[in-house]
Amino acid sequence: MAIIAACAVIFVAGLLAVALWGGVAVAPADRASDVGRMSIGEVFRRYVWWVTVAAVGGIGAGVFAGVGGRLIMRLLAATSPEAQGRITEADEVVGVISLGGSTGLILFSGVALGVLSVIAFLLIRRWLPAGRLGGFSFGVLLLLLASTRAEPLRPDNFDFNIVGPGWLALSTFGVLVVLHGMLVAALVGRYSQSLPLLATPLRMNDRRAVLRYWPLVPVAVLVPVAVLAVAVGVAVVVGALLIRSTGWWSSSRVVIAGRVLLTAAALVSLPSFVSAASSILAAS
Repeated sequence: MAIIAACAVIFVAGLLAVALWGGVAVAPADRASDVGRMSIGEVFRRYVWWVTVAAVGGIGAGVFAGVGGRLIMRLLAATSPEAQGRITEADEVVGVISLGGSTGLILFSGVALGVLSVIAFLLIRRWLPAGRLGGFSFGVLLLLLASTRAEPLRPDNFDFNIVGPGWLALSTFGVLVVLHGMLVAALVGRYSQSLPLLATPLRMNDRRAVLRYWPLVPVAVLVPVAVLAVAVGVAVVVGALLIRSTGWWSSSRVVIAGRVLLTAAALVSLPSFVSAASSILAAS
C-alpha cells in the first residue's frame, strides 16, 4: 500500500502542476538578446538552458505517466479478480505490487516516453494554440498519433486480454496520455520562465543560478557521456546556423503550414486509433 500511496501523491502533484501552470507560455532563453549576432559560446549557453528545461518537462511528466500507469494497473487488477496471479506481458504478477516492478515502469517506460514527448513538444510548440489549449492539443496529438503505436494503448498488448473491463482501460489510459501532454507543456513553460541563463564568465554570486541547473545531473547519469558530447556538438553547430539564418522557422507561413500538417496527421491517425480502441474494447 505504501507504493500505491506514494504514486497517488506524485500523481496529485502532477495534476496540481497542470492546474497551476497549464497556461504558462514558454519563454525562450533568447528573449532579451540579439540572436542574430550570437557567438558559438552564446549558442552553447542557450543549448544548456534548453536541455535543462527539457529535462524538467520530460522527467517530471515521465514520472507522472509512470505512477499514473501503476495506479491504473492496480485499478484494473482490482476490477479483474479472475486475473489475480496471472503473468502480464512485462512478466509481472497481476495483483502483486513490487518496488522493482514499479521502479522499472516509472524509469524505463514513463521517463523514456517523457523524454520523447518533451522533444516532440519543443519541436512543434510554435504550431500549437496559446494557453491551456496548447497543452491539451498536444496531449490529444499524443493520444491519436503515439498511444496506440507505442504505449499505453497498443492493441496487441496481451494485458488487455487479462484485465479489464476494456472501456475502463481505454478511458483511464486515454485520459492519462492527454494529462501527460498537458503536464509536459506546463512544466516546460513554468521552468522556462524561472531559469536564468548562466553568466559568462561564471561568477561566485551566480551559485544560485547554477543550482537551478540540477536537472542536468540525471541527464548526465542516464545518457552516456560520449553520446551526450556528440549531441552537444551537433546541436551547437546546427543551432548556430539556424540562429544566424533569417528566422524562417518563426514566420507566419511556417506556423500556418505546421498547424495544417498537425491537423492532417491527427485526422489520418484517427481511423487507426478507432480501430485500436475497438480491439481493446473487444479484448476483455
